[in-house]
Amino acid sequence: MDKNLLRAVLRSIKGVPIAVTYWDGDTEVFGAVKHEEPRIRVIVKEKLNLKEMLRDPEIKFSEAYLDQKIDVEGGLKELFSLLIKNEALFKRDLDKEGLFQRFMKTKKEQSPLEQATNLQYHYNLDSDFYRLWLDRTMSFSCAYFQTPEDTLEQAQLQKIDHILGKLQLKEGETLLDIGSGWGWLIIKAARDYGVNALGITLSKEEEEETKRRIKQEGLEDKVQVRVADYRDLCVEGYTFDKVVSVGMFKYVGKDYIPAYFSCLKKMLKPQGLSLVHSITRTTESPTSPLLEKYIFPWGHIPSLREIIWIMSEQQFHLIDLESLRLHYAVTTGHWAENFEKVAEEVKEKYGERFVRIWRLYLVGCTALFHNSGLDIHQLLFSKGLCNDLPLTRDYLYSESSSPVFRYPALHSN
Repeated sequence: MDKNLLRAVLRSIKGVPIAVTYWDGDTEVFGAVKHEEPRIRVIVKEKLNLKEMLRDPEIKFSEAYLDQKIDVEGGLKELFSLLIKNEALFKRDLDKEGLFQRFMKTKKEQSPLEQATNLQYHYNLDSDFYRLWLDRTMSFSCAYFQTPEDTLEQAQLQKIDHILGKLQLKEGETLLDIGSGWGWLIIKAARDYGVNALGITLSKEEEEETKRRIKQEGLEDKVQVRVADYRDLCVEGYTFDKVVSVGMFKYVGKDYIPAYFSCLKKMLKPQGLSLVHSITRTTESPTSPLLEKYIFPWGHIPSLREIIWIMSEQQFHLIDLESLRLHYAVTTGHWAENFEKVAEEVKEKYGERFVRIWRLYLVGCTALFHNSGLDIHQLLFSKGLCNDLPLTRDYLYSESSSPVFRYPALHSN
């Protein structure tokens, strides 16, 4: 890889000084102010193929790190944040070099179908991997932090409470959880609110563990779980007072979002409430090739307006919209810290490259949710007009006297 490409990307960088050591031993420092010592060092261990880099920059640069052709000393999260914040400068300077259009052209030509045929790690992993670094609830979705001192498990349970509060459950109502995971939400809904809950999952292991916990709680008459697709229930004629999905919406697929809301319309009773908890983006664009290939094959992160537009087409009425962007930055930060504590154990079982994939993903997500337009929203909506609802959000917060939790400064550890 020609040094000029890296220079074009890094020479106008602002914020944190970066030292780049090339394959021939030369070192250059970018972004330094008044001889400030570099806090991040990027080591390019071998000359990389410029043609390959330009053909698929996001994947190829990332894979250079995964294959140990590039190393990073210092804060990987800080490097991600710095690159995100300086994106406009990179585009400007690459355009001067005539390279930016080549970058963007290759990204537009990237085929999701091609990526889906590559190695896919997410679905081949057993639950033992996630148990190493997730909390006891095994929740792989955004938590809800009321204070900086909240543990990850506390915040995940608070997320469930926050959602159940928004759904305004009443004793005897029926609740469907699409993508119910390990069953914490449906069990808590039945135990604390007296509803009859059904959870559906595509994982046999999740189904078996949820059934075990249902029996342990003595809730067999209130809670059921089964391996099923939401479309199966729609065809079978099920109806519910309330429907929720947490973290599964990115798997619906861009072409099937209308079908999701169409099924939901059939399953939800008149004036029923539903809540979608989903990662969102500002505008419509393809899923990151890196995520598509290694973490979430076939996933699609919709824009907020995309969801609302299609939802409105089915005559759903949006009642409440809340951004949890910084909550997810904190959540992924906890995951990244937990993952590093067990990185050696993961390495022994899965190898160094696998560790780098997940480190890149978790640290990258923390930086993206803190610095970019990537967001996560909870959308509460009703089927038809529903006038029997509180006029304010006081019902959600009246019992809480917690101080406002602000996201910690980037340099905080």
